Amino acid sequence: MIAAARDTSEGEIFTVDGRAFLRCRQGPSGRVYAIELPAGKKRNLTHEEESAFWSWATVEVLRATGIRIEEMLELTHHSFVAYTLPTTGEVVPMLQIAPSKTDAERLLLVSPELAEVLTAVIFRVRRGNPALPLVSAYDVFEQTWSAPMPFLFQRRYGSEDRALTRSYIRECMVATSAAAHITIAGEPLEWRPHDFRRIFVTDALRSGLPPHIAAKVCGHALLDTTMGYAATYPEDVITHHRAFIARRRAERPSEEYRDLTADEWDEFLSHFELRKVALGTCGRDYSTPCQHENACVRCPLLRVDPAQMPRLQEIHANLIDRLQEAKDQGWLGEVAAIETTMAAAAQKLAAMRDRAAQPSIVHLGMPNFRTNVGRLTVNPDNG
Repeated sequence: MIAAARDTSEGEIFTVDGRAFLRCRQGPSGRVYAIELPAGKKRNLTHEEESAFWSWATVEVLRATGIRIEEMLELTHHSFVAYTLPTTGEVVPMLQIAPSKTDAERLLLVSPELAEVLTAVIFRVRRGNPALPLVSAYDVFEQTWSAPMPFLFQRRYGSEDRALTRSYIRECMVATSAAAHITIAGEPLEWRPHDFRRIFVTDALRSGLPPHIAAKVCGHALLDTTMGYAATYPEDVITHHRAFIARRRAERPSEEYRDLTADEWDEFLSHFELRKVALGTCGRDYSTPCQHENACVRCPLLRVDPAQMPRLQEIHANLIDRLQEAKDQGWLGEVAAIETTMAAAAQKLAAMRDRAAQPSIVHLGMPNFRTNVGRLTVNPDNG
């Protein structure tokens, strides 16, 4: 609607998705207004688009990380940490979560999907500038202002940049809930930021992540807190299970509920070392087996790398030759298997072309730790 409005002169009518709008006069603020016809309702299209973007970014970040809303709002450009896997030397991006409710600082792995969301946030906030604006954020609990920092969740408000507040995020989520038209027992469902923390824990446990590792990732001091977030079973089942565990703990402390060891954490990280394959990145969940016996071409969890398109094209051409040979020899079982693999390879090639059509490299303007010109200085030799 914004694009159509900007291409329309003042006082003229434009149509989007079958709805007619009257273009309003462009004000000095640069915001785009239009009157929806025939209702005569004046709409601030710039504000609506901005709210929709930050609601989308909030949902994606919270459901992909499980962090709290206050932890998300405290993310800055300096929160990115490059962790080098000790065995392969591969650099894995991680997010450094500042201490909040439990005063527990922690690092979270950045998935490719989360990286795309953070890229969109940084690209939007920078607005073509070499660095993110430095803004101060008000802590409603400690009642103090932070020093000026490059917060990721900030927006332009009038003539100045401001950090997003919990109330603004809440307004965006309410608008998104209303637009989604999701109901429970006939009542409209209203999303809250903490709901996505529960979704994250539920998905992690369903995917096979051990509870004590999930507790470590979420920053929970007690395992019971993490298990209470999971919506895998009805509440009465969870209550009975907790009572059972409490009795067992009193009689014989279970090995399952001990503190996470360094070796277990290293084993958890090693899963991500095995994600790199010839054609891209494997999206298989932690502690789950490879269901396709390393036949990555068939696997729907493979996230293809556009740089490997020549390799996949060669594989596809080889499959065509093998299919013809199988037909000539009458190997009907082999024909069916090859045709299945060819169909999967064709889908992977189409996905590669779609990703190649997108900007392959987006400069995030990561903080330069080797210069102190107007930036926070960190000595890389000290980690």
